[in-house]
Amino acid sequence: MIIGIPKETFPGQRQVAIIPDGVTMLKKSGLDAIVESGAGEQAGYLDKAYQEKGAELVQSRSEVFARADVVTQVQAFGANPEHGMDDLELLREGQSVIAFLDPLSAPDAVTKLAERKVNAFSMELMPRITRAQSMDALSSLASVAGYKAVILAADTLPRMFPMMMTAAGTVSAARVFVIGAGVAGLQAIATAKRLGAIVSGYDVRPAVKEQVESLGGKFVEMELETGSSEDKGGYAKAMDEDFYRRQREMMTRVVAENQVVITTAAIPGKKAPVLITAEMVAGMQPGSVIIDLAAERGGNCELTRTNETVVEHGVTIIGTVNLPAMVPFHSSQMYSKNIITFLRHLVSDGQLTIDGSDEITSETLLTTGGQVVNGRVRELLGLQPLARSAPPDAAQEQEKGE
Repeated sequence: MIIGIPKETFPGQRQVAIIPDGVTMLKKSGLDAIVESGAGEQAGYLDKAYQEKGAELVQSRSEVFARADVVTQVQAFGANPEHGMDDLELLREGQSVIAFLDPLSAPDAVTKLAERKVNAFSMELMPRITRAQSMDALSSLASVAGYKAVILAADTLPRMFPMMMTAAGTVSAARVFVIGAGVAGLQAIATAKRLGAIVSGYDVRPAVKEQVESLGGKFVEMELETGSSEDKGGYAKAMDEDFYRRQREMMTRVVAENQVVITTAAIPGKKAPVLITAEMVAGMQPGSVIIDLAAERGGNCELTRTNETVVEHGVTIIGTVNLPAMVPFHSSQMYSKNIITFLRHLVSDGQLTIDGSDEITSETLLTTGGQVVNGRVRELLGLQPLARSAPPDAAQEQEKGE
């Protein structure tokens, strides 16, 4: 089997799906790699490094798609609406694609993949179960985003993070408030604490209090009913507007006490809840900074503008999306390990096979045999659920396409 590694075409995306060391791991599994020239350059991985690890380098993107049995990308069609359509025409029947595809926000794109009769696997739908932890790319990239958010805040804030004793007197520590204690939030708490800030965190899930405190943060408790705040997959669930209104009321004081606020509350496939109002921003100290990690979904701050930095009421609000692309070397390294582990899960005896009874496979598989087979996406498209039977074997599908 040949694994294809093309350049990323999403604007500003500097990561690469598989790094040179990943080619070595593929070889050990009996898989070959074909790489588009320059695919890893922006992440710090040069063509020569891929060749030294045994990958075949080609100049043409179309050749990668024409020869690869499995195409691996960071953002493919669906998650790359501007340029992904060009790749759609290069896909052939029986071929497989593994990437972020944003199926819950762009379900119509999934139907186009089905029309190409490809096997499409969505990395963002990886179930949060123990067996899949090493394949969980969302968690990997969220960790990078949480780290980078703090670095951006420290660079923007007109004061230092740590308390310092100097000849000119004592410099007080900055106060950082992190909203959402998922992977990104916990990494932000840990990073801000390492830089010397006074850190507090909040999450609608009371169970994460211990995790926040273990990293040296203070858990902010609010008297709200949060029993249904988490779904079976471990992701935060959307709450009703009355809940968010009461949450905002309780949060106003806490936000005003902090010079840095980092928000991470995103609901997969839905608009991000507004947690910080314009009035709350106006109550913050001049020079304060808000880093909105939910900017791509509309933002947790009412004043956030996607992919822009704005100053309102003397407060800088940063809505930069795709922070992992700002740390492309290590985020590519992490993603590469996730995707190769997933590939090893799917490949048996040198062939990619689809086991519909396996939770990891069934949850991530969007299309096969010309059909949309993912239950969540079918529901979004208004399609009837499929009969509970295993999808066709991918090896058989590949034979049809050859």
